[in-house]
Amino acid sequence: MKTRLTALFLTASLFVACDRKEQAQARKNTSSELEGTWKLLSGTLIEKGDTTVTDYTRKVSFIKVINGSHFAFLQHDLNKGKDSTASFSAGGGAYTLKDSAYTEKLEYCTAREWEGNEFHFTISIQNDTLIQRGVEKVEAAGVERLNIEKYVRVK
Repeated sequence: MKTRLTALFLTASLFVACDRKEQAQARKNTSSELEGTWKLLSGTLIEKGDTTVTDYTRKVSFIKVINGSHFAFLQHDLNKGKDSTASFSAGGGAYTLKDSAYTEKLEYCTAREWEGNEFHFTISIQNDTLIQRGVEKVEAAGVERLNIEKYVRVK
């Protein structure tokens, strides 16, 4: 009887250990899929019933760089700051990822009132395309809107 209980315990322990390894590997795979440099193609903002779609392939360029623990983004105009479209913004911080739940903790930003906020998104990755969708809420800036961004991986 004692031998059977010991065998049962060892078998159960093996299953639990294997399940934990599989879960850790799944998290690692999702995280490693996310890591890299992403170029923003389009952004859709829905706020108070109004929808604004921005094409990030024409007058402005935006990239997001993601490593194992942090993200950073950079945006600038494509006219080298020489006309009324001149702009530059940047930011970054830590992030967490669990399955498709991606949370950015913005620690640095040229728009300082955005610093210290968390932004919760759902992400999906298909081949070299990343879709990020979530609500941006920044009380200090009077912002509450749905943000949907489409990125392509920079190779």
